[in-house]
Amino acid sequence: MTEAQPTKTPRAKRLGVAAAVAAAIAVPAEGLRQVAYYDPPGILTVCYGSTTNVVKGKVYSLDECKARLDGDMMGAVVQVDRCAPEAPPAVLAAFSDAVYNLGPTIACNTDASTAARLLRAKDWTGACNQLPRWDKARIAGMLISLPGLTKRRAAERDLCLSYAAS
Repeated sequence: MTEAQPTKTPRAKRLGVAAAVAAAIAVPAEGLRQVAYYDPPGILTVCYGSTTNVVKGKVYSLDECKARLDGDMMGAVVQVDRCAPEAPPAVLAAFSDAVYNLGPTIACNTDASTAARLLRAKDWTGACNQLPRWDKARIAGMLISLPGLTKRRAAERDLCLSYAAS
């Protein structure tokens, strides 16, 4: 006799799908590095871009990296859902990858982010079109556009704008 699987709520399904779609952007953008390294802005990073409780010099297993990606991405999805609870699934997924990569300011801080203000106003197209502006990192005290971030923000924007087609 097998135990019945619990039924996921519509919200849980929505968040899970958003996390999977956002991870599909994050994984190729970040690549996999199982030993901690400093990214261009100097943040200690490991696995698929995880910056949470990274231990310098530790070699992380593939299972540890997958668990970090799953946990960190779900945290990003929950954060975006909290700030823009009515966002269409594609908008939720796109901004979740951005939050995974940059932190919650882009989606949640209405004082510092036009995108966050537009998300709050439910101007999905306007918010999506703000993503390319977030392609910079602070290096040696200067904001520099990084080609990898430019490409990633373009992928997020394309995904984000696909909400209208669904």
